[in-house]
Amino acid sequence: MKRLATYLIFLFACVTLASAQGKNPQIPEYIYQSRMAKLDNQSPIKLEYNPQVRAYIDVYLERRRDHLANIIGRSQLYFPIFEEYLSKYNLPQELKYLAIIESALDPKAKSKSGAMGLWQFLYHAGLMLDLHVTSYEDERCDPLKSTDAACRYLSYLFQNLGDWQLALAAYNGGLGTVQKAIERAGGKKSFWELSQYMTDEMKAYVPAFIAVNYVMSYYDLHNVVPNKNEFTFNDIDTVYVNMNLSFDQISRATGVERQKLQQLNPQYIKDFIPFDDTPMILTLPKNAVSRYIKNEPRLKPDIAPDMTGYFGIRHLEAITSLHVVEPGEYLHKIAMKYNTTAEKIMEWNNMTSKDIKIGQKLTIYEYREISPYFFVVREFLNENN
Repeated sequence: MKRLATYLIFLFACVTLASAQGKNPQIPEYIYQSRMAKLDNQSPIKLEYNPQVRAYIDVYLERRRDHLANIIGRSQLYFPIFEEYLSKYNLPQELKYLAIIESALDPKAKSKSGAMGLWQFLYHAGLMLDLHVTSYEDERCDPLKSTDAACRYLSYLFQNLGDWQLALAAYNGGLGTVQKAIERAGGKKSFWELSQYMTDEMKAYVPAFIAVNYVMSYYDLHNVVPNKNEFTFNDIDTVYVNMNLSFDQISRATGVERQKLQQLNPQYIKDFIPFDDTPMILTLPKNAVSRYIKNEPRLKPDIAPDMTGYFGIRHLEAITSLHVVEPGEYLHKIAMKYNTTAEKIMEWNNMTSKDIKIGQKLTIYEYREISPYFFVVREFLNENN
């Protein structure tokens, strides 16, 4: 008993010190197990605790604490939307955490593959779910429409697979990939048994989802202080727009800054609402709705913004590469591979002729797109490869 009392005093001291310093307290493994077991008992989705899950818990609670604090803040705006739609489709409420894995609750998040929005739909997948993309609007970034689409898609995956962990894996890697894994495993339907037949990202996806369930339920016990988001769900309301309007017009009519309009209306990708016979939804702070309604009669349809110079602009970083010439390659083929020109390659390598030889080493200044968004699975896999 004396030894136990001493240990408990030591543990309390560690937790108190960690709390004072805003750090993650060092707690015994059995506490993680106990807390996860409690979450598992409350959910129709199997939430087990294992080393893979713990690794992702540590990503959030150790290396990405500030990032987690931002996510918790944004959840006050988006989780009520998710919960409403999950209830509408009779789906487990825990699926709201899936959007954290997908986008860290950033409705403008864009992956390297081009997936967009809170739920990260690719272009053609979005079209299949009635999410339309034009030069002025991307419904994949619409919190309401994309959440409805995600719920319909998750329901479809579960109907086909009959297991929520497999449905989650299919959300990441496709229904066909999971079905092929089941065939290769001789009909087994446990995610952990099937994971050997899945891609690395699919293998990581379910453990990451389980980890997010833990950190979002117990972040306060790990001394994570949420960063306050500018808006919560209760701070906003919507109105219908029946004409082409720019954000500048709306800002003048309501007094709401353009940056706030962008934050609340991420689906309008050029700060312009295009009207095409169907009323368009505009989200505003509640205290600005009456001002919009009062000034709406004075608004006149605006013309679409000048897009000169817009298309093709990306966030790029310069990377020096060394290319070794292989059989069958010629300078223009190499230039196309690196999205440059033969003349630039000649300039970089002090070449006077376009003639090259097998095995010749060429210096290439390559410009690659960089992403300002955080995708936990991809970051973790990159760190551990």
